[in-house]
Amino acid sequence: MASWQEIENDKPEFAARVKALFEAGTNKTIATLRRDGSPRISGTELKFDAGEVTFGSMGGSMKLLDIRRDPRIAIHSPTLEPPADHPEQWPGDAKLAGNAVETPSPEGSPHEGAGFFRVDVREVSMTYVGDPADHLVIESWDTKHGYRRRTRK
Repeated sequence: MASWQEIENDKPEFAARVKALFEAGTNKTIATLRRDGSPRISGTELKFDAGEVTFGSMGGSMKLLDIRRDPRIAIHSPTLEPPADHPEQWPGDAKLAGNAVETPSPEGSPHEGAGFFRVDVREVSMTYVGDPADHLVIESWDTKHGYRRRTRK
């Protein structure tokens, strides 16, 4: 697993573009694992701060219970629609996966029972339409291979 800072240090331009996609809107989608192992999709907000990716969860929520039982998560950036007449101008979407690591509540937090987490990142990817708009570009970083760039028609 890696901190966000490690990815920024290894591939700063890629990390900046992924971060921009996540920051393009407030609401992200997080996948957690239910008790029976099936996926649960929930909304979430997250921050990139001081070399870490962090998020919180309301006390008593199913998302919080899922994460405390099994910390494996995946998070998808806000979905942006590509321009119909110029799909190559679509900024794309981004995903990250890893483990949620619970951190102490911020001092003075008014959110009783809430959970606060940082993400130990296993993999990050972004996908967008290439130019010309006849292929997809997939850029990724993971703990095994580092940075890779692939295209798919």
